[in-house]
Order: sequence, then C-alpha cells, then structure tokens
Amino acid sequence: MNTKIIALTCAAMLLASTATAQTTRNCAEHSMVVERLASGYGEARQSIGMSSDNTVIEVFASAETGTWTITVTQAGGPTCLVASGVGYQALNEDLPNTDSGA
Repeated sequence: MNTKIIALTCAAMLLASTATAQTTRNCAEHSMVVERLASGYGEARQSIGMSSDNTVIEVFASAETGTWTITVTQAGGPTCLVASGVGYQALNEDLPNTDSGA
C-alpha cells in the first residue's frame, strides 16, 4: 500500500470539511476536472476514497513531472480542487510493526 498516497488522502479528508465555500471557485464537473488534470498536467488518478459523509476524495499525480492534486466531490455536486503541489513520489512501504509484545 502506498503510504504517501494514504497520507495525502487522509489530509484531503480533513480538508474536505473546509472545502465547501472556500473552493467553489475551483470547482467544475468531474469529467472536466479529470480532463484538465490529464491534459494540462499529465496527472492521472492514483487513489480514491470515501469519507464518512460520502465525500469522494481523489489523488491525481504525474510520476513524470511530480505534480499532484487532491480533489473532493460531494454527492451529486461538482468536483473541487482542495490541494496541489510538487514532489509526488509513489511509495510501497510496509506498515510499521505496532505490536508491543515480544
């Protein structure tokens, strides 16, 4: 499992509750957002998850350029950009051993 993607997705879920009015200017129909991220930045969906309020969180990234974008889509609503940046890396790390026993 990719821990960096999981961390980004968790961060997006925390941002999702504040992503309503603040990001409405960064929202569009889902297919338009996906097309723009692909054509403009070479980004493709790397992970997807659903929060407890049925908000869909997606992480898009380009392994070639290192750019990434996190989107939030409310049920029946537009897709909104909530975070983006550079330095994306796909990781495949094992979960840490949290057993306290021998």
